[in-house]
Amino acid sequence: MNSRDLAMDGLGRALFTRGMSRLVQYLTLVAALGCGLSAGVFFAFSSFVMPALDRLAPGQSIRAMNSINKLAVTPVFMTALFGTALACAGLGAWAVTSWGERPAALVLAGCALYVVGAIVVTMAANVPLNDALMNVDPEGADAAARWSSYLSDWTPWNHARAVTAIAASGLLIAALRVSP
Repeated sequence: MNSRDLAMDGLGRALFTRGMSRLVQYLTLVAALGCGLSAGVFFAFSSFVMPALDRLAPGQSIRAMNSINKLAVTPVFMTALFGTALACAGLGAWAVTSWGERPAALVLAGCALYVVGAIVVTMAANVPLNDALMNVDPEGADAAARWSSYLSDWTPWNHARAVTAIAASGLLIAALRVSP
């Protein structure tokens, strides 16, 4: 066996042993923290950022939200959001191959909730709404109606992201608690 095969064999044992290996436990902890971090961002938007923006004149709200949307695409935030999804993908694979182990169902449920509730909803609902808002003239005659429509469409999807991300974090923490 060459060194690459030995390393892969060792990685396989570290990931797919009976119960949660230390590596899987650490990855679960990192994913739980990432889910919680994402939930916090989504919660902040739902609880005070969007209501604060809505208190401004519609043109100001549009300009501010467009600025936020441009600035959100940073390596740090994208790593937290999508790095967590990558960790969930790996943990999901572990859960499927370790089905029957006590934490597997909790891990799979938490990972699925995060990927669907945070990532799929973001890409399918929030990002297209953000992109459409970028094309709204803040000084246009229809700015108030467009902002109102954006707010009423975007915010419920964001609530869903917050709820699913915090639930995912809780399920992953629960998986660590039941792990032998």
